[in-house]
Amino acid sequence: MQTRTIELELNGEACSRTVSVNQTLASMLREGFGLSTSIACGEGNCGTCSVLVDGQPIRSCLMLAVQASGRRVTTLEGLADQLPRLQKAFSENHAIQCGFCAPGFMIAAASLLRQCSKPTESEIREAIKGHLCRCSGYSGFISAILQVANEGAIKEKAAEEAETHVRA
Repeated sequence: MQTRTIELELNGEACSRTVSVNQTLASMLREGFGLSTSIACGEGNCGTCSVLVDGQPIRSCLMLAVQASGRRVTTLEGLADQLPRLQKAFSENHAIQCGFCAPGFMIAAASLLRQCSKPTESEIREAIKGHLCRCSGYSGFISAILQVANEGAIKEKAAEEAETHVRA
């Protein structure tokens, strides 16, 4: 079995691992680092294994670990800044039933909200279109992401108003 040592930034920390040249990124994240990256279909069809690579969502079951060398990888654990708000909104909007697909949806939502703080419903639909959920309707996911976006807009408006009040 041929191996390579790779270096990457994982959830904000530099690290290295020796991996088999045919090991998937999903497998390395789960087995090599003990992270919660889910593996479902193993064929890139469901989106459950999604992570961010250099800020873009990818299916980690389709990417080899060696391809992550020199790159920035963010898993669900690396979304500490957004995860509590997303989890709360997903729960309040009944987006999650069994929870199996939740990590992939949260990665997609976080990626979208980092790129566009106030997405439209059609932009949300586009961001989650490759993610499969067998338990719930997708309307809960859309509502949850809109809620997080609207809360962000409310916080931004409140901060602007507070700053204007301080200046006056």
